Amino acid sequence: MFLRQEDKALYEFCTNVLGFYPRHTELYRIAFTHRSKSKELGHGHRINNERLEYLGDAVLSSIVADYLYHRYPDKEEGFLTELRSKIVSRNNLNRLGNTIGLSELIQFDSRSNGEFKSKEGDGVEALVGAIYLDKGYRTTQKVVVERFLRLYMDIEKLATIEWNYKSKLLDWGQQHRHKIKFEAEKIDGERNRSEYSVTVHIDEKPQSSAKASSIKVAEQLAAEKTYLHLQEEGRIKA
Repeated sequence: MFLRQEDKALYEFCTNVLGFYPRHTELYRIAFTHRSKSKELGHGHRINNERLEYLGDAVLSSIVADYLYHRYPDKEEGFLTELRSKIVSRNNLNRLGNTIGLSELIQFDSRSNGEFKSKEGDGVEALVGAIYLDKGYRTTQKVVVERFLRLYMDIEKLATIEWNYKSKLLDWGQQHRHKIKFEAEKIDGERNRSEYSVTVHIDEKPQSSAKASSIKVAEQLAAEKTYLHLQEEGRIKA
């Protein structure tokens, strides 16, 4: 097979890391295009990985939920929800992205001087979206479970790690005299189940939001998003 030079690294990544040959390489090129390197199509349309990230987020969450449900048959909903949130958290997906080599494939504006610290985690979600569109749900599930979860993550260790982004954010606020507030709202989720949406406010200004089936998990997710965003802005040292 004769490949364009730009596709060789992509094929090597798919075959060595993911375990398959891609059908539609354009999907993966888009998955590895950060918003800072968006391709302009005119009329306000841009090509980057944000749409694939949105799709991959939903697919990844579904696969992880199914995996944990069967792996821990005796655990209650609270344990499963929190562990799933830890697995798909931005910090954990950043680590996964670095482990599998996404940092070498993602196209981004290198003039950012260390910004975009979540680009690898965003890239993982976009990659999952690309695999789903290219290969379907079964193959995506196989890659996520057999490669990401079993090969590259220590699920048992994640289950025991204390999630502390809320306390880290509160400590930062106290040190720098910023008022941190978590505002929760009960909303209707899927299948008529209640969910909670939590928004972080810094000095009365809304920051990041997150949804989950418990306030505790939603607070941690929103705190993590806010904390990483503050790191990207340089307000918190990495």
